[in-house]
Amino acid sequence: MNPALKNLSQLLCASAAIIVSAAALNFVVDPLQLFRPARLFAAGYSLDNRMQDAGLIQSQHYDTVFMGTSLAIHYRQSDIDRILGVKSVKLSMTGSNSVEQSFVIAAALEHHPKRVIWQMDDWIFRDAPDIDADVYIPADLYRRNAKGIAEYLFSGSMAKESLWILARSIPPLQQITARLTTGVLFKFPIPNVDDINVLRPDFDVAGFYNAKKAVAAFRRIIDPVRNSYLAEGYDYDAMVRHFERDAVVLIEKNPDVKFDIYFTPYSILQFVAMRDASPVTLKIVYDFSAYASKRLAQFPNVRLFDFRVAKEVTHDLNNYGDVIHHSPAIDLKVLSWLAAGDYVVSRDAPTAPTELLKAQIEAYRTEGLER
Repeated sequence: MNPALKNLSQLLCASAAIIVSAAALNFVVDPLQLFRPARLFAAGYSLDNRMQDAGLIQSQHYDTVFMGTSLAIHYRQSDIDRILGVKSVKLSMTGSNSVEQSFVIAAALEHHPKRVIWQMDDWIFRDAPDIDADVYIPADLYRRNAKGIAEYLFSGSMAKESLWILARSIPPLQQITARLTTGVLFKFPIPNVDDINVLRPDFDVAGFYNAKKAVAAFRRIIDPVRNSYLAEGYDYDAMVRHFERDAVVLIEKNPDVKFDIYFTPYSILQFVAMRDASPVTLKIVYDFSAYASKRLAQFPNVRLFDFRVAKEVTHDLNNYGDVIHHSPAIDLKVLSWLAAGDYVVSRDAPTAPTELLKAQIEAYRTEGLER
């Protein structure tokens, strides 16, 4: 054989062997737990919600799906289970839109949970790419089709994760690998599913969530240089269209699933900022809230909660790190409200909370806010 052809053949064979070995390693270790829950090797979980959720849907046992944005990202799964008496899987995704959320919930519903708890706000229904055009979510992993499985198994970066998980499972190496396993070097640094995207025990809650920060954020977003941000994504017709496609259709297709949907308790300053700097946007919020509330009231398998009117929380600015993100203490309060049925929207008067919110916003005065 020609030496050049022989060398090429050896190179191709070696390359093929490496690729096949990587695929075999990924299949056996299965970092995402896409094929089976972790048993032989130590489980690891990722901070990348959009990737990790594909594995959680397959590997966890649950009767309840918990979905939301960054406003629902720090909830502990064990708190959800304890307070609501369920077995949940937390699938919240930072910055997610209704296209992503609906797609992920639909994938989880294939496992026949009884309940979906869905943190909603008007912002998620903004214009967004179709799921297959969304570069941030590995849609084929959720579908578990040939393309998704092949990309997973033949991924070199996933093979690196598999090797590291394998090393973490060898007792003599556990202490060394534990110190080196971080979200910077490796994608699966979290050993416990309950710790996914929760705040660290040493996190300075009071230093991050306080009135000073909330007021500073308020003044920043009403600044004429920046206040155009308030209107971004607020197109009433588009929001209604996405709400019908991503929420209503999903609810209609799953009449045996109980949907507990809640409007998240933004601080009052979010809406006051719109009142003072972008009143057109605030009108869209009112109109969309009324539309969504009336529409959801038509479904017997839906309970809608409107926590935006929970004045004891939304007017206490010490609960917030900016004008929308609330502290972990409010996470627990939201769960207690859901458990008790507080702030549930009446089917006979679905727009009443929106009218109450409107009155609170109109009455709120900012003259006394600390600088």
